[in-house]
Amino acid sequence: MTDVAQVLTRLYSDAGRQDPYPCYADLHALGPVSPVPARAEHRAVAAVAVGYELVDRILRDPRWYKQPPPGWQDQEVLRTLQTSMMFVNPPDHTRMRGVFAKTFTPRRMGALEPVVHRVVDGLLDRMADAGDAEVDFVAEFAYPMPALVMAEFIGIPAGELDFYRQRVERIDEFLDVAGKTPERLAAANTAAAELRAFYRDLLAHRRRTPGEHLISALVEAVDAGDVELTEDELISNLVVLFNAAFVTTVYMFSNGLPLLLEHPEVAAALPGDDALTRGAVDEILRLEAPVHFLARAAPEDTDLDGVPVGRDENVLLMIAGANRDPSRFADPDRFDPRRAGPPSLAFGAGAHYCIGAAVSRLEGRLALPRLLDRFPGLAVSEAPTFSGSLFLRGVDKLLVSTGTGERP
Repeated sequence: MTDVAQVLTRLYSDAGRQDPYPCYADLHALGPVSPVPARAEHRAVAAVAVGYELVDRILRDPRWYKQPPPGWQDQEVLRTLQTSMMFVNPPDHTRMRGVFAKTFTPRRMGALEPVVHRVVDGLLDRMADAGDAEVDFVAEFAYPMPALVMAEFIGIPAGELDFYRQRVERIDEFLDVAGKTPERLAAANTAAAELRAFYRDLLAHRRRTPGEHLISALVEAVDAGDVELTEDELISNLVVLFNAAFVTTVYMFSNGLPLLLEHPEVAAALPGDDALTRGAVDEILRLEAPVHFLARAAPEDTDLDGVPVGRDENVLLMIAGANRDPSRFADPDRFDPRRAGPPSLAFGAGAHYCIGAAVSRLEGRLALPRLLDRFPGLAVSEAPTFSGSLFLRGVDKLLVSTGTGERP
């Protein structure tokens, strides 16, 4: 029988990164959790969990914690990550998240809807100008759409997005399981330092000229002493929040469009059917989750379904594999936007559930029907190629033709 070390070796290969799902199926065949042998190449973790119930249970258990890497204080990128709510544990996580949760109000979410419509329609007009020529869906829509929306929501000048994207990509490359090379660490450190300087200048600008942006509201609260958050922590959280809020949405669109177009009956029915659209967005996130794994450290010596894990040892939680657990999802590899069952773990679960999940779902629910209504003949021109990362897995380039039936 294939063992977990062999599966992980295949998973981390170039072929495995392009199509990890056979590896996840093999992990399911081994059980909901498998120990990683002490001498295995990938012994950075004690076990790999792929069962939905187990992954969900660990994510919701506040005793399981995020373990900072050794020497994180000496690296700019790790200092930024480890002083943000995405990577810290309670009570700091609770304190930081509470500050940002107050800004994701129903009023702000409602105000985003016309922003999404305006941004989407502008990008669709630009795609229509290309006529029947091939366009890169990522460059023309999947990237700029959430980036422009989040930039307006947070208060980042749209003209800075290219600068921002280049630095975010260097950090994302470092975060992958194969990204811990000296070269990628150095590039990520430089990127983090440049982003921190960018936000420091932006905060100073918003102090002089406040607006209705998230940054203005946060600066006002920090300066007034209304929240327990230092300016350094505010900057760390803004770096991570903007990255998490738009990169995952980019991949929701670029991973999801081929799925929709493989099911033309669903794509044709999406415009005008909000319930179906919501189901399609959730099913895209289940089948092609942008984030494939998380890690948690055991609070004490414990037994996970017969697998011993020592205190402070890490368990790799394969959330993309858990989303295809055959014991929880009938015919788990099938795209079914009307599927009943448990929610996917695409945005995590528990205390660290993605704070931007509602924004991503809103953007998908509003944008996809408008895209497919405007271009009913939309077609993928060539098989998509995934980025090669497993931590943030998505299609970075997707050539499409808009077809001949686009509506003015």
